[in-house]
Amino acid sequence: MRDLIPPSSSYDDTRTRVAQYFDATATRVWERLTSDAPVSRIRQTVREGRDAMRALMLAQLPGDLRGARVLDAGCGTGAASAELAARGADVTAIDISPKLVEIARARLPQTLAGRVDFRAGDMLAANLGRFDHVIAMDSLIYYTRPDLEAALDALSARAGSVVFTVAPRTPLLMAMWHAGRMLPRADRSPSMIPHDWRRMNVAGLDRVGRVSRGFYISECLRVAS
Repeated sequence: MRDLIPPSSSYDDTRTRVAQYFDATATRVWERLTSDAPVSRIRQTVREGRDAMRALMLAQLPGDLRGARVLDAGCGTGAASAELAARGADVTAIDISPKLVEIARARLPQTLAGRVDFRAGDMLAANLGRFDHVIAMDSLIYYTRPDLEAALDALSARAGSVVFTVAPRTPLLMAMWHAGRMLPRADRSPSMIPHDWRRMNVAGLDRVGRVSRGFYISECLRVAS
């Protein structure tokens, strides 16, 4: 493992930009996308892809998580947190968007309320403590490779395993990325940064698999201490 590098100014800038986007623009979209409400065909593929990816990621953790402490880093509207709690884990569910955390808290079944600690803030905050497992579904996809590598170093230093996703460098995603950079700055949502996982300098990194459903394409990776 490399010497731990504190979050950079670019990491902080990206985190702030993503938080502002979800709280000011995308909360209602994500609330609907992550529910059973009807959506467009394009968003339906995203919903299906996210459901498949969440299942793939959770399959990397033990079925029985009683006694385990798990960090849901970028919990969004809380679907993974609820399943982790149902397996018996003590879950810290954190997201940079307070509005998404509010939705996640409201959706959690009352029978699981004592098992999930919801927080709004930075997944790398030192005061979160140590964990047996970390999952980070589509919450690291906006960062440059140096910031991504530093974040993974920080997470893996305090967890037995980290399961996370990146946007793979496929021709489609690269075309979408370049097209997004041509939009006026005011019209841009936070842009995913595609990565080739084989070029990432992260100790213990392994590929789990890829999920591709229409407009949802994501690579699942795992770091084991």
